[in-house]
Amino acid sequence: MTGLILKAERLSRPFMGVDPFLFCAYHVDHYPHSDGHLGIDPQRLADRPLGNDFSNLHGYSMYYGNSVPGFPMHPHRGFETVTIVRSGFVDHADSMGARGRYGMGDVQWLTTGAGVQHAEMFSLLDDQRDNPLELFQIWLNLPARSKFAQPAYKMLWSEEIPFYRHQGAEVMIVAGAYAPVDGSAPLVPKTPPPDSWGAQPEADLVIWLLRLEPGAHIELPAARLPGNLRTLYVYDGDGLQVGDEAVGGQIVVNVDAAQQLPLRNAGSQRVQILLMQGMPLNEPVAAGGPFVMNTEAELHQARVDYGRTHFGGWPWDSRAPTFGNSPQRFAQYAGSPELDYPPAAK
Repeated sequence: MTGLILKAERLSRPFMGVDPFLFCAYHVDHYPHSDGHLGIDPQRLADRPLGNDFSNLHGYSMYYGNSVPGFPMHPHRGFETVTIVRSGFVDHADSMGARGRYGMGDVQWLTTGAGVQHAEMFSLLDDQRDNPLELFQIWLNLPARSKFAQPAYKMLWSEEIPFYRHQGAEVMIVAGAYAPVDGSAPLVPKTPPPDSWGAQPEADLVIWLLRLEPGAHIELPAARLPGNLRTLYVYDGDGLQVGDEAVGGQIVVNVDAAQQLPLRNAGSQRVQILLMQGMPLNEPVAAGGPFVMNTEAELHQARVDYGRTHFGGWPWDSRAPTFGNSPQRFAQYAGSPELDYPPAAK
């Protein structure tokens, strides 16, 4: 089969996105057992540049954390983060007063809009065994009309995320309905926050995680709208075939979204793929650190506004809040005293 692959190139870290996606950070950290306080024994950290550690020394990084790894309080404006946690836990706190703990297959969708501060701490809950962490964080652009939307976040608990499975092939459906080519009923995930680009029908936005065991094959449906852009990030395994063409692994493959897409694992090891698809915004991008706007003037104003307002301040007594030793996942949204739990815990 020909005409499916439009472009292929080596995979870089972070994964560089295709409009409307900005990029995807992929974290795999093999954290040791905790010190009993959700962090790492200071004696283990003596040889690290704490506060800015991306070294992967001994198989993990502390990032901007000093005891608990992660990303203490920092601002964002003008885009969205979609955080998919395959293993481990994240403690979330933000300037809206929202908080939560999620992980083990959960997804957090945060529309930063007009501006928000948040912290993302990788709390280590097990003080007897290692605490592995694997997560994706996708930065998704917002259209100009939504750059100043009210910030909001939403949890997609793992128990609520649909999966399609067929003979060794699996699709985790984070965003965008999955309509199997065999004609069975579409699998529809929860909708993102209301001002998300992913919540708009004209976006035809898709985020799927694919897993193909050796010998497995699957045919993905074509995109719903013409002009859509579809990209495969093959981050694990090297046996992938797209149609009749072997592409291997650690590769980015832009494919024709207007066609059904047959994939096969012709290798001896599992293949894993992040698929991101969406209608392009076709708008200028002015990005600087934690802000993504359309013009340099807007980018400058974002810095001024943050210096003046701190996007609502910080209601927590720490720049890196954590929420106890329980593995119970939960979310508390801004302005609500109620806690939201995964379905099995409700």
